[in-house]
Amino acid sequence: MNYISHSLEGWSGVSCNTCGSDNQASFNGEVAIHFPGLEGLDKPIVWVFPQILVCVKCGASQFAIPIDELSVLRSQSGLSEVA
Repeated sequence: MNYISHSLEGWSGVSCNTCGSDNQASFNGEVAIHFPGLEGLDKPIVWVFPQILVCVKCGASQFAIPIDELSVLRSQSGLSEVA
């Protein structure tokens, strides 16, 4: 999978951005991204299966979205890539 900026590789040893804890673990995830509002009902659900870095102290989590799925999110939301 191609990621636009980063994946979880190299994130080990990074402190939690929310609470500062070093107690984090990586999990496999399944995320269905829905577009908001009633108009979102006519848009496709975007499925991603990322590795998710979870702080086991506070629950803050982060993951990267692959380029193909990110392109769908951009095009369906009318947003363009920020330089």
